[in-house]
Amino acid sequence: MQQTPKRDLRKFEKSLPIALLRTREATTRLFKPYIDSHDLTMPQWRVLRALAEAEALDARTLSERCVILPPSLTRIFRSMTQRGLIRQVECTDARRHMVALTDAGRGLFEQVVQESEPDYARLASAFGPERLDMLLDLLNELRDTAQNLVDPPQQSTAQH
Repeated sequence: MQQTPKRDLRKFEKSLPIALLRTREATTRLFKPYIDSHDLTMPQWRVLRALAEAEALDARTLSERCVILPPSLTRIFRSMTQRGLIRQVECTDARRHMVALTDAGRGLFEQVVQESEPDYARLASAFGPERLDMLLDLLNELRDTAQNLVDPPQQSTAQH
């Protein structure tokens, strides 16, 4: 029986995907009770959160920003529209599905933020506000770097 050569592999605790998953789980546990108390799912909250910063967004942009697959987003739109949290917005391009928060959706967003803000402030204080800001910047850079490794930017092939 042939032995597989032993490689120097980083320890489990230093695995980036595992560390990111554990961090996501820990931070989600901190904020999920506020979302649950308003009968929202985490993906619905992400849509509400993204729309709170924009007048209106199209489905593709929301799918990318919220990390939600388009079929799931369609179900989320249906549920949130039925609850009166979002509304469809007229768009000159009929292929684009644009949505915006309703007054009720904006009110719900504000309520969840107000309720959860003390825990966010506690987390920021315990971790360090500057470190948290730096971590968020680094995570965004890491995401962009990893994305570019998967989907390298297209080089112009035009001859001058």
